[in-house]
Amino acid sequence: MDHIKLEVDKFIASITLNRPEKLNSVTPAMSDALVEMIEEFNRRDDVRVLVLSGAGEKAFCAGSDIAELDTYSSPWEFRNRPDYCDAIRGSRKPVVCAINGYALGGGLETAMSCDIRIAADHARLGSPEVKLGWIGGGGMAYMLAHSVGPSNAAMMLMGGDHVSAQQALQWGLVSELHPVANLLARAMEIAAIIASRPPVAVETAKANLRAAYAMPLEMAIRYERDLQTVCFATEDAAEGRAAFKERRQASFKGR
Repeated sequence: MDHIKLEVDKFIASITLNRPEKLNSVTPAMSDALVEMIEEFNRRDDVRVLVLSGAGEKAFCAGSDIAELDTYSSPWEFRNRPDYCDAIRGSRKPVVCAINGYALGGGLETAMSCDIRIAADHARLGSPEVKLGWIGGGGMAYMLAHSVGPSNAAMMLMGGDHVSAQQALQWGLVSELHPVANLLARAMEIAAIIASRPPVAVETAKANLRAAYAMPLEMAIRYERDLQTVCFATEDAAEGRAAFKERRQASFKGR
């Protein structure tokens, strides 16, 4: 669709939110399309990594288009809508987010739903929903508390003000800052590195990291060892061991 650009090349799917005149805010139709795209990419062997960005240099995403929220017939319909943040978190493939400007409300939730976040040095990140009389509903509190700590999360959630890219980096909300002109190239570089790794091992590493958030230490270690055993039994792991012994470049097939 016109409001989402998509390109697949060299095992990387680039998804660009394309409503720069509306700060790349997400309409219900865009949300449905994102959910369908990610479900499709989960099934495709020619996609190993996703890169998510926004068009223009002003905003990554300002969340859901507020003007569209009243189109839901009831709060219950709104509650049960297909959620693009849920879809991103449910992606088996790693997702790299290039925050090229404002990441506000659902836009911040979208970014935090990705596995790796880098930002332009002029970006601003925030959870301003409280200023309009509600709170985030896409995992905002959980993900902020895990990313920046409960006190910093409380300031963002209860005050609703933006933080700078530099503050976000200091708090661990993003991993790197770059001039906006270099941001997408760096995101693609990170994606290319991940895409070159054994796909099953990468997907397993992602699943292991997500599970570690919810498990006690001993349970997490047992789960990790089970996943390690699954990886060890793959053809790619055998290829990796053989390539190491033969001092050659490995060729991974995702099996």
